[in-house]
Amino acid sequence: MIKSMTGFGRSEVVTDECRISVEIKAVNHRYLDLSVKMPKKFNSFEARMRTLLKESIQRGKVDIFITYEDYTEEKAALRYNSTLAAEYMESFGKMAEQFGIENDVKVSMLARCPEVLMMEQAAQDEEHMWELLEAAVKKAAESFVESRLLEGQNLKKDILEKLSLMRAAVAFIEERSPEVISEYRRRLEEKVKELLQSTTVDEARILTEVAVFADKICVDEETVRLRSHIEGMQKELLAGGSVGRKLDFIAQEMNRESNTILSKSNDLEIADHAILLKTEVEKVREQIQNIE
Repeated sequence: MIKSMTGFGRSEVVTDECRISVEIKAVNHRYLDLSVKMPKKFNSFEARMRTLLKESIQRGKVDIFITYEDYTEEKAALRYNSTLAAEYMESFGKMAEQFGIENDVKVSMLARCPEVLMMEQAAQDEEHMWELLEAAVKKAAESFVESRLLEGQNLKKDILEKLSLMRAAVAFIEERSPEVISEYRRRLEEKVKELLQSTTVDEARILTEVAVFADKICVDEETVRLRSHIEGMQKELLAGGSVGRKLDFIAQEMNRESNTILSKSNDLEIADHAILLKTEVEKVREQIQNIE
């Protein structure tokens, strides 16, 4: 299946504990560029998330947005640092002895000393949290891939239609080219007769001039290669997969051949169809930039 590089996917996982929402959106890019924005508590899962996403995404600038809401009461615990409190009391006693003053330290004062009492977050079950996050990311990725596939099918249909137009233009050029040579010979013979005021024409010289002209405007090699590129692109589109780069290379070759045909054209009808070829090739190249 052909995939577009643009897409959007969203999912939510809601439990009694929390709500995790994941949004994925992407635009064209030469390579895979993943950008993840999420709460700090999920930072340890980033490597696993990237590995998971790479299974279904090969190219594109992909932005992932993750939000988290905790439905439980804040899980925190008060920790008493008795060792530090003892050091404070020892220091207070030395101060009272050194300066001859009363040691009037009370519990309320000691409790206000830095790091004697501290609030700590209760440890969370990381594997359980990863299971919830993984489920949300997978659902969003599935939705994201579906949108890419849908857009990819539209791109495929459009490019195949353009290839049909190009194939028809190539067929016209192949059919018209011999006629151009015949017309050139007829005009040449008429011109020679007119200039010489004679019905006798040097056939050998005429044949030589026609041969030179035919060689100059000959596009047989170009049309054969162009037809081959058209068939090759159609084959890749029908085969599917991540073929964006290969199609881009084929389109470059098609553009080169159509340019050569146009530069050699010495006939208005062939020139018109060569311009049509170039126009369709450019349209195809633009569409290919969206294919993964």
